[in-house]
Amino acid sequence: MGGSDDHARRTMSLPWTVRIQLAALALAHRRDGSVRHLLFSLGDLKSGATSRPDASGVRSADVTIDASRGLWARVFSPSPAADANTDAEPAPVPVVVYFHGGGFVLFSAASRPYDAFCRRLCRDLRAVVVSVNYRLAPEHRFPAAYDDGVTALRYLDANADSLPAAHVPVDLSSCFLAGDSAGGNITHHVSQRWAAASASASLPAKLRIAGAVLIQPFFGGEERTAAEVALDGVSALSVAGTDHYWREFLPEGATRDHEAARVCGEGIELADAFPPAMVVVGGFDLLKDWQARYVEALRGKGKPVRVVEYPDAVHGFHAFPELADSGKFVEEMNLFVQEHSSTNTKRAV
Repeated sequence: MGGSDDHARRTMSLPWTVRIQLAALALAHRRDGSVRHLLFSLGDLKSGATSRPDASGVRSADVTIDASRGLWARVFSPSPAADANTDAEPAPVPVVVYFHGGGFVLFSAASRPYDAFCRRLCRDLRAVVVSVNYRLAPEHRFPAAYDDGVTALRYLDANADSLPAAHVPVDLSSCFLAGDSAGGNITHHVSQRWAAASASASLPAKLRIAGAVLIQPFFGGEERTAAEVALDGVSALSVAGTDHYWREFLPEGATRDHEAARVCGEGIELADAFPPAMVVVGGFDLLKDWQARYVEALRGKGKPVRVVEYPDAVHGFHAFPELADSGKFVEEMNLFVQEHSSTNTKRAV
């Protein structure tokens, strides 16, 4: 995971459809990194839930988790397998709890790119996907997003048998957390909280986090890494933008060395039950050096971690199905889920 200078000298090869969308996202930010919220909202098109199955058999429904804080999720469910015995109970499928990106500030579970991406995961992984619409900063700073993530897991643990739109049973022992950018950061912190609570016996839950998938996770610190210097402004993501997101999310007056942002080094806390991780890194992502340090920290603590690198990938590449690396990533995630699902674990034992 290196070569920042080499990548800075290379030219990204992206389809014009992707370039236009990245340019629009960049245009929604001012030079100081702050967001032009009105302009962003005009481009943040929403998709509604679909109770009828789409062409690939995926249906969706929205569920309220905690009305008092406006916390909800969109649940995506595959149709029962075509070769399934209609008289038999369908086999349980894994469940993926997904946290969208956006610097803790932007997007929602209803945003069109995330609705489409979660549908892809549901279809290609044959898993129920629960996309969490956590509260956004700056109205809801640290640790609101992490609190919402844990609350969503508690809800799933208690209501797995009655999820709306779910026409197949879910296997709570094969629960995977996943997220991109800020959602990858949330994936780490919620995984750690759940693992620590499970170890202390303060969490009598059926739900077991079998794995964590961090797609270009949003980590940082006060120092500037080589990638941040070399790749600043190469795509829609800029150093000014990431600095702004941290100011909006972290407690007022906190630096980027806050424990929510700087997740690396010897001081990182990892519970014994912290799950196996898959970390996705893009060669043109200015956050990649922080992601490399995160991987080093996990390995330093003896945690199993799979690193999947895409040398030509920009930040957010996974959301563009027209990019070959996006399809490759979904295939890699499918293999990771299969490897760490409870049925495969039991078979191995």
